[in-house]
Amino acid sequence: MDARVVRGHASDMKTIALVFASLALPSMAMAQQEPVTVSATATTTVRLAPRNDRAAEQLGWQLGVQAWTFRDRTTFETIDTARALGLKYIELYPGQKMTVDSDATVGADMKPEQLATLQKRLADAGVRAMAFGVVGFNKDEAAARKTFAFAKVMGIGTITCEPDTDAWDLVEKLADEYQIQIACHDHPKPSHYWNPETVLAAVKTRSPRLGACADTGHWPRSGLDTVASLKLLEGRIRSLHFKDIAPANAKGEDKPWGTGEGKAHEMLAELHRQGFRGLVSIEYETGAGKELEANVTKCIEFLDAQAREFVAAKAKGEK
Repeated sequence: MDARVVRGHASDMKTIALVFASLALPSMAMAQQEPVTVSATATTTVRLAPRNDRAAEQLGWQLGVQAWTFRDRTTFETIDTARALGLKYIELYPGQKMTVDSDATVGADMKPEQLATLQKRLADAGVRAMAFGVVGFNKDEAAARKTFAFAKVMGIGTITCEPDTDAWDLVEKLADEYQIQIACHDHPKPSHYWNPETVLAAVKTRSPRLGACADTGHWPRSGLDTVASLKLLEGRIRSLHFKDIAPANAKGEDKPWGTGEGKAHEMLAELHRQGFRGLVSIEYETGAGKELEANVTKCIEFLDAQAREFVAAKAKGEK
């Protein structure tokens, strides 16, 4: 996944804002949407099924999907798949091909008309782009501004990133200026941010908009305990790439939540204890096509069931 860490390019933010404003881009209000028709491709094969996400929403858990999960298809197909699975939220990733018949890819270099088309597709599907990443930042302010401007125009509230260590002052300044959250991601060893202690040290004295994107699969791949890592980051978790993986001796492959050794139930219980509210992105890095869709469905069902248990226990006055 390191290939997803990308850099922006220089741009005049004011010019971008004026061009985008002239497009009269559609609203992203999450009203009740009509079911979308899923693309008839070999990889997008799921059927619309009812999903009861009331408990998850009550807990403030915005269950979505990291588009990287469906890297076997285009962005438009991924949006359709998310909607078909009952997901209202998505985290876009840089470089995903937008449509079958276009060379456009998702990211800060998209043309205004491409951005408008992407926003319309999201709005029509009733799927909201909540985050974008994983990207990198260095001390090039013009390049960083281009990424922030892209996120702002798309209505994206969180940028998932792994900044250079000397870029944090710039990232903090732009996060506050654009009013966008920064979630520092933890690729496994030898990534600089593999340890949550390193992530916490980078953000703990900075703006409250800065925090962690807790990738719960990469922690055990680096030999770390998932629940202990979540506890360490309490108060600074801004989003999650939620995973449940097989043992390290099985190469840490993704498993449907609750069937691996990543302590999925315990992790959700810890997030509930912390009162976490925000984006929980399904990121599944194993499989493709129907098998992948089936495994993602199992993850959704697991979280919804756990959420219902937590809500019911609270209603009974249980801890």
